[in-house]
Amino acid sequence: MDQERKATPNMAGQQADKTIQVAGEWRPALSGATREILDPADAVPFARVAEGDERDADAAVDAARHAFDAGSWPRTPVAERAALLRRVADLLIRDREELGLLESRDAGKTVEEGRVDIDCVADAFRYFADLITAEGPGRVVDAGSPDVHSVVVHEPVGVCALITPWNYPLLQASWKIAPALAAGNTFVVKPSEITPMTTIALLERLDEAGLPAGVANIVTGPGHSVGARLAEHPDVDLVSFTGGLVSGTKVAQAAAAGVKKIALELGGKNPNVVFADACATEEDFDTAVDQALNAAFIHSGQVCSAGARLIVEESVRERFVAELARRAGRIRLGRGTEKGVECGPLVSEQQRARTEAYVASALAEGAVLRCGGRRPEPSGTRPADGYFYEPTVLDQCHREMKVVREEVFGPVLTVETFRTEDEAVALANDTEYGLAGAVWTTDPGRARRVAGRLRHGTVWINDFHPYLPQAEWGGFGKSGIGRELGPAGLAEYRETKHVYQNLAPRPVRWFAG
Repeated sequence: MDQERKATPNMAGQQADKTIQVAGEWRPALSGATREILDPADAVPFARVAEGDERDADAAVDAARHAFDAGSWPRTPVAERAALLRRVADLLIRDREELGLLESRDAGKTVEEGRVDIDCVADAFRYFADLITAEGPGRVVDAGSPDVHSVVVHEPVGVCALITPWNYPLLQASWKIAPALAAGNTFVVKPSEITPMTTIALLERLDEAGLPAGVANIVTGPGHSVGARLAEHPDVDLVSFTGGLVSGTKVAQAAAAGVKKIALELGGKNPNVVFADACATEEDFDTAVDQALNAAFIHSGQVCSAGARLIVEESVRERFVAELARRAGRIRLGRGTEKGVECGPLVSEQQRARTEAYVASALAEGAVLRCGGRRPEPSGTRPADGYFYEPTVLDQCHREMKVVREEVFGPVLTVETFRTEDEAVALANDTEYGLAGAVWTTDPGRARRVAGRLRHGTVWINDFHPYLPQAEWGGFGKSGIGRELGPAGLAEYRETKHVYQNLAPRPVRWFAG
């Protein structure tokens, strides 16, 4: 493996536009184009990256194809692949502060959120290392004869195109890169063009860990050129995409022509169902309100699983929403690197304008604004040019409203009301998405019933947002196809093969001859 490795370090400090890696070499875009990366807290550029296009994508796929067909990685023993994944995890933890800060500046989240992301990324690499280490050599199938040895084995898919979103740049990349490498694949990753920095940093650490050149490749550039080319490229065997529904549909259509394997995670419109019994005591009430804030406003609501739809029982609605709005109005907005800040800016001016448009449409359709709904006044921690927007609570919403049906991806919480358990379930399931949802109740029977009836890929009972690398993540309906994490997340990056061996071959005599 060491003899194959010829990767050169990324000289980002001297030549920041060399952010495309092909066959172990860091290079500028073939066109020479670059893009400035803005800090969303003040709209000031803090980095410059290469702006790749279709030609760069082709070069990266060629390198990944050669590394898969002629390189050692697909045939590297499991123990060695697992050891490399663990080395990567160790490097991430070593550089936790640096990477957490970079994630904060790139995506606008708080530094503490960035640190937590790095921990979760390291956990993903370690999980898939442990998973492949614990596996056996294959599943033996009883063929009903002592003269037959029959086994089902798993092999890598081949060249993987990994297209990742802007909200959790490094975390979402790790959910794809770790299982892809664990299974023995090679890949080309295309991070979001507006938040590429920590994915570039991850590729540098893959180099440092000793991954052979050409196994991991990265092309920084826009989705309409780089992403589209990767999805349609004839030498790509699998496309894994996380992002919006419209873009995901285009990826699926492009991949369909080549009958490629696809995995899509396309977001959600996630219900947080609160029954009155979950608010029976002051402690329970405080917990439910606190968790509803966390569900809706962590990372300014820019979370695919955000609990953006509060569905609360009518008897406690007014008290619950009043307290929720009061606390939401006190969330400390500011630059994510500043001490005491609880919520950062939106990732871009485009995303803030999109959020404002959804709020305006909701008010026009009859929603009642309980808090927020505007840009905050500039302050010492909130530069005037930053993309800040106040946490917003919209009461008296209904299913026909655009803001209730569509994914806002901003700090906007809508409130709907129910009277019966059946009505609560019907409201929660009344969405074309099905990524995640939660139910709050102190009744164990109700908790199990409602969780069982919710058509969502993850259901929390008396909690919101935690995930486990060993548990599958993905959704029903238009939330996507396939799963990430868990054993199924590894299976996405594998082909299944049945090997049937006749130990005592003899003539069949089917034909008289």
